[in-house]
Amino acid sequence: MTTIAGKRAPDWSGEQWQAQARSWVDEQLSRAGRRVTGPVEPRVRPWSLVWRLPTDDGPVWFKANNPGTAHEAVLIEALARLTPERVLPPIAVDPARGWSLLPDGGESLRDVLGRDPDLAHWERALPGYAALQRATVPQVDALIALGVPDHRPEVLPGLFAELLDDRGSLRIGGEGGLTPEVYERLRAELPAYADRCRRLADLGIPATVQHDDLHDGNVFAGPTGYRYFDWGDASVAHPFGTLLVTLRSIRYAESLRADDAALARLRDAYLEAWTDRYDRATLVEAANLAINLGAVSRSLSWRRALDTTDPSRDEYAEAVPGWLEELLEAEPA
Repeated sequence: MTTIAGKRAPDWSGEQWQAQARSWVDEQLSRAGRRVTGPVEPRVRPWSLVWRLPTDDGPVWFKANNPGTAHEAVLIEALARLTPERVLPPIAVDPARGWSLLPDGGESLRDVLGRDPDLAHWERALPGYAALQRATVPQVDALIALGVPDHRPEVLPGLFAELLDDRGSLRIGGEGGLTPEVYERLRAELPAYADRCRRLADLGIPATVQHDDLHDGNVFAGPTGYRYFDWGDASVAHPFGTLLVTLRSIRYAESLRADDAALARLRDAYLEAWTDRYDRATLVEAANLAINLGAVSRSLSWRRALDTTDPSRDEYAEAVPGWLEELLEAEPA
């Protein structure tokens, strides 16, 4: 397989591109014995275009990723082979163009929590995601070779240093960017950051796929169980880095304190999948380290997503320096 990383994003609004994409969708649906029955409902972001298309057998979703997130097509194809019960098996993918066509997943965990705001739903959803991660461990080298970004603890210090050299993305001294003082503090943080990465790697928990944006809007909650989707931010990384976004999203949604016992309970529900090989103290230490180090991964994910000439990227550009600045606000584990 090949990916489109390093190529310029196509003009999704162009008639020629739209005709090619629609032809591909129609061809794939025809092979699956389906056909489109109504108008396309589009949604466009700097990092992807999504079409919702009604068909004679329920809606389907076409997604085209920009070059910075094109690995999503490769990844969902791989995950559908490895853990088909935990993702939506695609109707079709075109890894070379970063295209995917998926069936409808039904209601999301956010929909469920809107009716029944009981964190027990998360307690049931997190172990399945952990099982997906563990099932993917043997394939991490293959995934990296296919273009899934490498954010393992061993390489994060180098990625952090390279990110600091990208002054344009960090908007140093500009609106919504890092101040020169914060920038110098981050440069001074590099040695300590590398030390924490080494400690996390030394704990021995293997790298795997890490969603990096796992919140309640990216989990389907259907009658057959939970399925995890929207993998454009994902990387091969320490698995516990997931907890940065997941626990934060729950904390804000529920107006919880950072030290609320409910968050610790959800963390432990997730970590339970690794208790057959590691003691509780090791798992908690690794989780604290991965959460603390994860701001760099989030900044890198946003930089990839915004690697486009689309003017709408400016609406989100503060996320790259914003996440990196949070590294200074986190308490070292």
